[in-house]
Amino acid sequence: MNFKQYLYQKTKSTISKWDEEGIYAISFFVYSNELIKYQQYENISMFAISYNTEEDCGHASSHNEARWNYAFWRQNVTPIIDPYDENNEGTKLLFEWYEENGIDNIGFEDSYGDYDENGRCIAKGPIGYYELLTLVSEVARQLQIEGFVAEKFGKIPIIVHDLEYPWYAEEATANANPNGEANTFLEALRNCFM
Repeated sequence: MNFKQYLYQKTKSTISKWDEEGIYAISFFVYSNELIKYQQYENISMFAISYNTEEDCGHASSHNEARWNYAFWRQNVTPIIDPYDENNEGTKLLFEWYEENGIDNIGFEDSYGDYDENGRCIAKGPIGYYELLTLVSEVARQLQIEGFVAEKFGKIPIIVHDLEYPWYAEEATANANPNGEANTFLEALRNCFM
């Protein structure tokens, strides 16, 4: 099976079941750390989706950190790729996709190449993370372009991120929302909690 299509179908199927009032943003959470292990690999990426509602954020203003920062959200996640579960189909397919695309040394992180000559962070996380983040962003973009999200919830953003909001999460979120769905989030990110 095409891995991107698998992610698309799983996320779309899950989002289709959401019926809570006031959903204003969708989270595509891609995360890795050294404690996440799968088979002989460490520092593996996971992917889960969730949402936040107006009631959850207390109807916070459009640029308020409580509205946008995932740390304040309810954490009602649905795992799509779950390395904690040895039988998770998404994780098995992720590793097949890595192999098909020549991505090896999964989880390795080179801390020496994290900054450019001007001291700006250019790191992309451990090997396999940025590649998955980019693919997840493309899946979100497809859901936005075809109008699935707008038809179900109105014009709301899909935020592609980890626990922090580094440059690559901002890039992935901008890519995921080609019709300006995430403009308010991106403005708040740059001005309020970055």
